[in-house]
Amino acid sequence: MTAPPQTSTSGPRQSGLRATLADLRNASDRHRSLTIVVAMVITTVLMYILPAIPPLSIVQGRGIWYDSFANAGVFVLLAMGLNVVIGMAGLLDLGYAAFFAIGAYAYAYSNSPFSGTDLPFIPMLFVGAAVAGIFGILLGAPTLRLRGDYLAIMTLGFGEIVPIVFLNIDKFTQGTNGIGGIYRPEPLPFLGAFSPNSPFNYFIVMVVIVTITMILLYRLQDSRIGRAWNAIREDELAAAANGINTVTTKLLAFSLGATTSGLAGVFNASKLTIVSPDQFLFTVSFTVLAMVILGGMGNIWGVAVGAFIVYNIQAVFLKSINGVLETIGVPDFTLPIVNLHVDLAKVPFVDYQFLLYGVALVLMMLLRPEGLFPNQRRRQELHIAEEFEGGEGVETAGGMGAAPGGGETGGTL
Repeated sequence: MTAPPQTSTSGPRQSGLRATLADLRNASDRHRSLTIVVAMVITTVLMYILPAIPPLSIVQGRGIWYDSFANAGVFVLLAMGLNVVIGMAGLLDLGYAAFFAIGAYAYAYSNSPFSGTDLPFIPMLFVGAAVAGIFGILLGAPTLRLRGDYLAIMTLGFGEIVPIVFLNIDKFTQGTNGIGGIYRPEPLPFLGAFSPNSPFNYFIVMVVIVTITMILLYRLQDSRIGRAWNAIREDELAAAANGINTVTTKLLAFSLGATTSGLAGVFNASKLTIVSPDQFLFTVSFTVLAMVILGGMGNIWGVAVGAFIVYNIQAVFLKSINGVLETIGVPDFTLPIVNLHVDLAKVPFVDYQFLLYGVALVLMMLLRPEGLFPNQRRRQELHIAEEFEGGEGVETAGGMGAAPGGGETGGTL
């Protein structure tokens, strides 16, 4: 007699878990906006609680953490907007900070003693974003017929021109001094007045802005326009051959990216209460571009999380690491080979932040070029060679110069 087959309990459990995850994924895809709202509520609750718990409480106080989260939200908005241009439409924009500046100055002109006006904050969010979007159209209309490196050089030039213009027209921008004394947002329901001592209010407003922006971008990505952007990114000639108006479609992506950047500029100006040309240099464009690539180009959630992580590492962790090392009492040590005494608590990590940033970029591009949270299609593009390891590529496509299935003779007659 043969023994009855043994059944494993792990198999049904794993299959049940996979089925549950698949159902959750399908439900999330069907109700994407609700999923985003729930995820942002959970994230907001965590960001409210975690600053009071070590190790975050060791780095800095709760109020300073809320202020850092609000500042990080500015770069999350910038990264999501640039992701539309680069990750979805495949257009390399190196002058993205210019639209950030345009949105900030639009708010400064409407809410400061310099202009003598004080308009409501919420409407000005849309006005500043619209002004930046209009400039995006004006810039993109005559230039988006360019491709590749030529488009990148053009956007780089525009990004350099805008801060110089704001710097030199002193009559309208106060030159190097910038426009100061910008009015803060008026008191909002359930939040109260905005002041330097109320960073939590700015944090909540930024969460709402990021949530709404993310919902709109996801709806665009899944729409006909989003599919047209993907087609242009993959092959512009093929997209044009299939009836897509590549110029207007790229112009829409460019203007939407500029609009999101202008939105971030309005919020940033209202929070800092000053705008000056040195806030919008090329380093801002490069930093946002690095956030998009590290987060996962083409993936909206990945880009947002990547921007949040990179900003807090660069602006919070590196500036506070010396104090944390002194607090926890990290001992000094001596490197045996070079006989070098090292006291980590006294190493000026802030002075080396761009060095460390560059090393992280190099390692990231070598080890995980698709980013921390990649878009699935982009991951397949970057790792397509791994699918043909072990000779599978020869079986699929035939040998060099041979037709598939042609054997050693290559199918010759």
